[in-house]
Amino acid sequence: MSANFAVNSIRDFEFILQEWLPTENVFNYPQFADYYSKEDIKSVLEPILKMCKNVIEPTNAECETHPVTFADGKVTTPPSFGPLFHKIQEEGWGTSNIDNSDDAMVLPEMLHAAVWELICAANPSFMPYVLLTSGAAGLIQSFGDEKVKAIFLPKMMDGTWAGTMCLTEPGAGSDVGDITSKAYPTDDPRIFKIQGNKIFITGGNNDFTENIIHLFLARIEGAKPGTGGISLFAVPKYWVNEDGSLEDNDFVNTGVEHKMGLHGSVTAALSAGENGNCRGWLLGIDPRENEGKGEGMAQMFQMMNMARMETGHMALSCIINAFANARDNAKERVQGRLLTNPKAGRVPIINHEDIKRTLMMGKAHIEAMRAMMYRVYLAFDQRHRDPDPEVRKAANDLIEICTPLCKAYPSDEAWWLIGEALQSYGGYGYCEEYPVSQIARDVKIYSIWEGTNYIQSMDLLGRKMNMKGGSVFAAWVKEMFDFYAANKDNEALSKEFNILGKALNSYQAMIKAIAEYSKTNISKIPLYSRRILTASAQLFCGRQILDQAILADKKAKEVGPSHFDYKFYTGKVAAAKYYMHNVVPNVWAVAEIVIDGDASALDVPDEVFEY
Repeated sequence: MSANFAVNSIRDFEFILQEWLPTENVFNYPQFADYYSKEDIKSVLEPILKMCKNVIEPTNAECETHPVTFADGKVTTPPSFGPLFHKIQEEGWGTSNIDNSDDAMVLPEMLHAAVWELICAANPSFMPYVLLTSGAAGLIQSFGDEKVKAIFLPKMMDGTWAGTMCLTEPGAGSDVGDITSKAYPTDDPRIFKIQGNKIFITGGNNDFTENIIHLFLARIEGAKPGTGGISLFAVPKYWVNEDGSLEDNDFVNTGVEHKMGLHGSVTAALSAGENGNCRGWLLGIDPRENEGKGEGMAQMFQMMNMARMETGHMALSCIINAFANARDNAKERVQGRLLTNPKAGRVPIINHEDIKRTLMMGKAHIEAMRAMMYRVYLAFDQRHRDPDPEVRKAANDLIEICTPLCKAYPSDEAWWLIGEALQSYGGYGYCEEYPVSQIARDVKIYSIWEGTNYIQSMDLLGRKMNMKGGSVFAAWVKEMFDFYAANKDNEALSKEFNILGKALNSYQAMIKAIAEYSKTNISKIPLYSRRILTASAQLFCGRQILDQAILADKKAKEVGPSHFDYKFYTGKVAAAKYYMHNVVPNVWAVAEIVIDGDASALDVPDEVFEY
């Protein structure tokens, strides 16, 4: 089984972080100023690129040859995963990057995201162990008291222990308010007995860390029903005694899922407190002292919102590697003759029109999605560290609006885009000896993880569009109109800006129609919500990739055709043009569908689906 990591360049990262985004202020924040500058992008990412090829890529093959197994209550992961997990943690690319102490040497979020993008492309099955440990440690850092932090954080930061998030139960998936897990008080007001079952817990077990700290949702007796009464607990696999020794905590792995892909990633079923001896530390306020209101869901959303960003980013990393492999195959495989010159002999398939279209389709989507993602990662750095409260507020507003877009759009498009990359191989693509088949199987989960993409779409149309009376969403749309107005006369990109203008007007009309449906026929909102999210993301991506194209066109003209960067810059412009002409028109297509208001899917009885 081939496990090719075919990404061979960090040039687009350099463009995004050194040339396009206004990152100089981030690098001047006190946390980074003494360690990094925007000129250090290459020195950070080039060694990561080499590590991905030489160290991480071989571990991806083990996901198929030595997949996760479960027997006699014990899980076995691919043999290379343990050493790799500890290497990533020890070298500072993992959980330690969330350290918020004053003297911590951490990367800006936007640069750390580039590191993780490359690692995930090299082995998607491996990344959840690092991401979830980082997210769990971040929750403890934010909401744990000093004792809890002292118990758990040092060993989670250095990778001795791992972490997870435990939400889903057999009878409660996305409807978290229906969970049945319970928490019972003990003599210590911060320690509770925990009882309940969780399923689909990614990273819920492993065989390479001493302990696993589960961020576990449960309801304390006397708390309110529904999500409002849920609390969050740090529940270790092994209880940590005062002297640091470990003992059984009545928390067991009862099975693992046999999945379509990500065969090196444990997806566990867990049982807590079957013998009444599972204990966990409460994070935050006891709901019995807070009118029955728990803080668990609000706390968990800190982890979930970043996890949603990371889920979309993992999907993007798979798209990137799939098309890098497709590109290499298209350059090497000789077959067929050019329609324009059939007598010239056989040619590499990259010269055929449909293959070039396929590769450009991949490049355009990748660069548009990447532009969206890193614009939002910049906002994470600004929200966390900028001294100006107005900058932090604007960054938070952008993050709130764009999180469902960043999660859902790449993970929705990944499935068919990687299918197109596979298609370019012909029959070889369907064979397991070639890498894209594994990437296709691995990528599908991302549209389901962290709330299905339907849930993301309802978050956008319900909560995000109505934040602060709709003012945040209105400002987001206005910024795109302002960008259009300021640049519509750009001579090199006039056709593309015409498309953006048409898409913006159509989008505004669509939003007006949705507002009317909320009063007259609310069931049409969930009927159209996923398509509206896709159109929203395509519009925002179009705005971002056009901004990149303006800069790239200027740079190409400055350096001239003989410069080594000329093809890079002209390629950026070409990708933007393709995206605007071939993807963004979907915005007005969706708008027409929504405004038309067809409800045929809702108007029929369930029985029609029997035929």
